[in-house]
Amino acid sequence: MDLGIAGKWALVCAASKGLGRGCAQALVQEGVNVVINARGAEALEATAAQLRTLAAEWAAAGAGRAAPLVIAVAADITAEAGREAVLAAPGGPGRDFDILVNNAGGPPPGDFRDWNREAWVKALDANMLTPIALIQALVDGMAARGFGRIVNITSSSVKAPIDILGLSNGARSGLTGFVAGIARSPLAARGVTINNLLPGKFDTDRIASTIAAAASKTGKPEAEIRASQQKQIPAGRFGTPDEFGAICAFLCSRQAAYLTGQNILPDGGSYPGTF
Repeated sequence: MDLGIAGKWALVCAASKGLGRGCAQALVQEGVNVVINARGAEALEATAAQLRTLAAEWAAAGAGRAAPLVIAVAADITAEAGREAVLAAPGGPGRDFDILVNNAGGPPPGDFRDWNREAWVKALDANMLTPIALIQALVDGMAARGFGRIVNITSSSVKAPIDILGLSNGARSGLTGFVAGIARSPLAARGVTINNLLPGKFDTDRIASTIAAAASKTGKPEAEIRASQQKQIPAGRFGTPDEFGAICAFLCSRQAAYLTGQNILPDGGSYPGTF
C-alpha cells in the first residue's frame, strides 16, 4: 500500500534507537524526509547513516524518485533551546513539518512517597509539556496547509496504570487528556489528526535493561525472566520496533485521515479489558 506521504517532512523525537527509530525507519521507507532527534550525538549519527542507506534504497526502487533527506539534530528536546535547534536545523523545513512523532523515555519507577516536586516537574516536562510545546509550534502550519499528522508515543500504563510507574501514569495521562480535547477541535476539519500510541512490551534496550535489573535482583538468569514475561503476553512474545513503526506510519498516512483522537494499544493482547 502506498501511504501517500512521500516527500512530506517528519520530526521524530528520541529516534536514535528503540521505538522512535522504528518510526523514523518506517517513514523513510515511505519516502518521507525526516529530522531525527535525540540527546546522544554518536548513536543518533549512526542511526542517521543507516536511515540514509534505506533512503537511497527507496529511491532506487522507483524511477525518478529522489532519496528522502535524513537530518540528525542532537539536542535536549525538553529544553526550549533544544526545540529551537531542531526547528532551525539546516536543510530542514523549519516549522513546516507535516508529521510530528512525539516520544520520550519514561521517568523512573518508584514509590510515590519518595517523589518530590523536582521529580514531578521533570516527568511532566519530558512526557507532557514538551509534546504540547511541539504541537503548539507546528499545528497551525499543518492546518494552514491542510495536512498534519501528530502521533504521541505514550505507554500502555495510560490504559492500565502500574503502581510503581506513578510519574509516567500521571504525566502521560495528562498529555492524553489534553490531546482528547484538541484532536476534536476545528483542527480535525482542516486535515490534522492527533493520535496516541500506547506500547506494551517491545524488544528494545529499555526492556533489556529492566530484565537485567530483575536478574540482578533475583539471581535468576535473564533468559528465564524474558521467557516468563513473554509467556504472560497472549501473543507469546515481545513486539518489535519495526512492527511499531509500521503502525505509526499508517497513522501518518493519507488513508488514516478519518482516524483522530484515538488511543491505540499495540501490546500483543496484554490489556484484559473490553474497552
